[in-house]
Amino acid sequence: MGKARKKRVSKAEWLAKALEILATEGWHGVRVDRMAREFGISRAGFYWHFQHRDDLMQQMLDYWAHEYTAVITENVELKEGDPRDRLKKTSSMILEHDLARYDLAIRDWATHDRAAAKAVNSVDQKRFEFLSQLFREMGFRGKQPERRAQLFVCYHSSEFGMFANRTKVDREKLARLQCDLLVKK
Repeated sequence: MGKARKKRVSKAEWLAKALEILATEGWHGVRVDRMAREFGISRAGFYWHFQHRDDLMQQMLDYWAHEYTAVITENVELKEGDPRDRLKKTSSMILEHDLARYDLAIRDWATHDRAAAKAVNSVDQKRFEFLSQLFREMGFRGKQPERRAQLFVCYHSSEFGMFANRTKVDREKLARLQCDLLVKK
């Protein structure tokens, strides 16, 4: 009988675990020892993917920016067609995949950490640009596209934390209402 193979944990798994801990305990709870214990592996597995904890934290910000924003802002399906439909599809995708579930935790971390604040500002800028363009395509002018984009982001960034105990159907109804209100002139 051979030795049992050691479990390998992918970089994405480390990053996802770090985000989960961030969401439940804050940035100070993200510890290499703890994550390794939860994965049932030694700390050595961590160093295969990251140089140190600060490297993990920076890569977690990059991962969050890509997996929870770029999947929308760079999505080919959301680049063409009726802007109202694209806005609704964006809202649906955010809800369906819980793309805002870490926003409040990341924003809280950003109040204590310059790198996190920089990442939040960059993500917000991408989100605002993407959404402002949709509102411009709908015919809004002046400050209206930016203001509506800000309201959309504000709603979705806080929706998961505020309405997590609501049914998915309720959350979808609220998001549709939000979209309907934002597109009214």
